[in-house]
Order: sequence, then C-alpha cells, then structure tokens
Amino acid sequence: MSTAIVLFTRDLRVHDHAALTAATTQYEQVIPLFVLDEELLRAASTPNRVSFLLGSLRALRASLRELGGDLVVRRGDPVDEALRVAHATGAGSIVVGDDASAYAQRRLRRLERACERERICLRVEDTVAAAPLGEPVPAERDHYRRFTPYWRRWRETPLPALVDAPARVVLPPGLDVGALPHESGTSRPPSPRLRGGESAGRSRLERWLRDGVHGYDEARSLLAADGTSRLSPYLHFGCVSAREAVERARARGPAAAEFVRQLCWRDFFLQLLRANPATASADLRHRDVVWCEDDEAFARWETGRTGVPIVDAAMRQLRREGWLHNRGRLIVASFLTRTLGLDWRLGAEVFLELLVDGDVASNAGNWQWVAGTGADSRPNRAFNPLRQAKRFDPGGAYVRRHVPELGDVGDAFVHEPWRAPKAYRPDGYPAPLVDPVHGPRRGGRRKGRRAARA
Repeated sequence: MSTAIVLFTRDLRVHDHAALTAATTQYEQVIPLFVLDEELLRAASTPNRVSFLLGSLRALRASLRELGGDLVVRRGDPVDEALRVAHATGAGSIVVGDDASAYAQRRLRRLERACERERICLRVEDTVAAAPLGEPVPAERDHYRRFTPYWRRWRETPLPALVDAPARVVLPPGLDVGALPHESGTSRPPSPRLRGGESAGRSRLERWLRDGVHGYDEARSLLAADGTSRLSPYLHFGCVSAREAVERARARGPAAAEFVRQLCWRDFFLQLLRANPATASADLRHRDVVWCEDDEAFARWETGRTGVPIVDAAMRQLRREGWLHNRGRLIVASFLTRTLGLDWRLGAEVFLELLVDGDVASNAGNWQWVAGTGADSRPNRAFNPLRQAKRFDPGGAYVRRHVPELGDVGDAFVHEPWRAPKAYRPDGYPAPLVDPVHGPRRGGRRKGRRAARA
C-alpha cells in the first residue's frame, strides 16, 4: 500500500492542514509524525511553553484517533527520525509544512537532501501563514520591508481555499506510536487562559469572533481589559489555522477589519524573516547608536523592579503568565531600548524565553520595530511610559493587579508613586531606576550577553 509521512512542526491541528489533507487524499496509509526536537526543547524550555506544547500534542493525538489514526511521536533530530520511520514503514513520501526561521529553513534543506539521497518524494505545503510565505511580493524585489504597502497588496490577494479535516486517517499496522512525555516534574500548568490544543483554540476563535472582535478597535489597547483575542499561542503552534482566522474574521465585515490587519502583521514578519534570516539577532537596518552596558538596569527591567509601575506590571505579568498584551510589549520594549538605552536583543531573548507565543519572526520584527532598526518608517519614535500608563491604564487597575505593593496607592499617584507624599509612598517598592521620561542614556556597547536565538 502507498504510504506517506506527514511531519508536523508548527501546525498542530487537523482542520485546514494542507499537508495532512494532501497526504490522506493521495496515499492509502498516512503516518502523522511529530518529533520532539531536542535542540528546540532546550531553546524553549520555559514551563508555560512546554506545557502548552504538550497540551497541544495531546489534543492532536486525540483528534487523529477520532479519525482512525494516531500521532506517532519520536524524540531526536526531526530529519533523522522521519527517515527512520520511512525506512521502517516503506513510506515513499514525506509531506511537511513550510516555515520562515533560519532553523526551519536549515531543517527543510537537510530534509530535501536526505529525501533526494534516499529517493523519497518530499512535498512542502503552506501550513503556518495565512498567505503563502513567498506571496505577495513587490515588483522590484523579493519581499516587502514596509508594512503599509504589504498590507495593501496582502488584503487584495486571494488566499488559498480552506480545506476540511480529512474524513479518515489510516496508519500502517503494527507501528509503535510512541508516548508523549508527562508534564509532571518538567513544567507547571500555564494560565488557564492558555490551555493548548486545537479544540481550545477553535473554541477561543469562535467566542472571539462572536463576542469580542466587534469592540476590538476600541478596547485592544486598554491594559486592564480583556480586549484582545489571546489567539497568539494557538497561531504560533498552529492549533488554529491563520488562514481560517483571517477568512472567518473577514466574514464578520468592517467590524473585524482591525483584527484582520493585526493578523496581516504576523504574515508580514514571517516573510521579512524568511528573506532576512539573520534579523532574528542582527539589525535589519543599521542605526548609528551605541547601546549601554548596565547589568543592574537589565536585571531590574527583566524582573519588574524598575520603579516605573507600568513597566514592572507588564514584566511581572509576562513572567507569571507567559503572555503579555501587545501594548504592554511595546511599553517595556521602548523602556529597555529608548529609556535605558539597552540592546534590543537582550529584550528579545527574554521574550523568547518567557512567552508561550514566542515566535521568532514576530518577536524579532516587533523588537526591531521599537528599537528603530527594523521595518518602522519612523525609526526615532519612542513611547513615553507615563503617558502610555495614563492613557491605557487610566485608573491603575492593571498596575494594581500585577504590582501588589501599589494596591493601596491612590489613582493620582499609582503610576508615579515617587510623587506621593512621603507618608503615603508604598513600602518595598523601589524608586525609579532612571527618569522614565527623559532618557535615553548612552554608554559603551554591551558585551557578553547571548544574542536572541535564530
């Protein structure tokens, strides 16, 4: 019987999965394979992310079993393990989703060479982005470096049609499917809002499009409100198809236009990284700036002890939940790079370590956008943290939620506790590390820290 392997990577679902659909349509037996990649597990060993990944894999296995198949799990190098399974089962084809990072592209090139050597057919499908990764492109070059022209072309470009989940998956008989690792002892459960898996992701998308998206444009920047979709982890791991999210949001009409635009940013950063893989840790655009060297300032930023409440609240939420509101991400990134004058790569590495949705393309793209080294057409913009706090957390509810030392501070001083009368200043909360408005500082280029992972 004809047999194909579907190598799952960042596409942990059965709905709108072009690789899985192609394999089940054209082959009699299909082996859904996920390889626990030791290199990536070491790089992404934060508890929230591992827990989300394992939950997503359990959900994928359950979905495949409902279709008559199973998820085959191996541990090691994805290329080596895929070939090992192919040899053991006589599979003549491997189908895999495309991706943008330097690591994913190296993996794909290795897989191409191995399949050519072993005379195995390799097929690559689009499973990660909404638009195919190489589309659309400008007339004069192979990718866009500015979002607005990309957005104009992207929204006018028809996306490939959505595909249904396969009706049935047939495994070769006698194949050892392997076991998923247990979470116990390796990670703690993430926030209940971040339960992994396709079912959880699709339910969240359904609720969001029904109840949340219509107020998104007004509520999306309010830090204390639950005004965003929180779909980013599900999109990162592919529990929800980005293409399906776009198409279903478009069906909601103009009320969902801003949400669709945010999904376009994800595609934009994917195509930008694919064309410029070094930008995961290198400036896309050179700026004549020398980053400061200050270990204490970085440590206080990282742990939420800068003495600037809005910054500390965001960093503490990030560490506790593995998630952070986009407005919070912009505020803390600007504070690190513009106010403290520290290298954006330091912050990008912390985000990759802590975020459940730690996506290389969006992470590096957004950090460089804030630092002025990336795709922003206004490279000198900076976010005043006090102005941002008063605008997007006007009553201080967000700050009080994540910085309990400020729980009893009145509204007038909750964002500037150093201005409160001495008798009312909170015990145990530090004075501001620097003037939160009149940075940045300058100094020697920082040495000795690891660059963000590619």
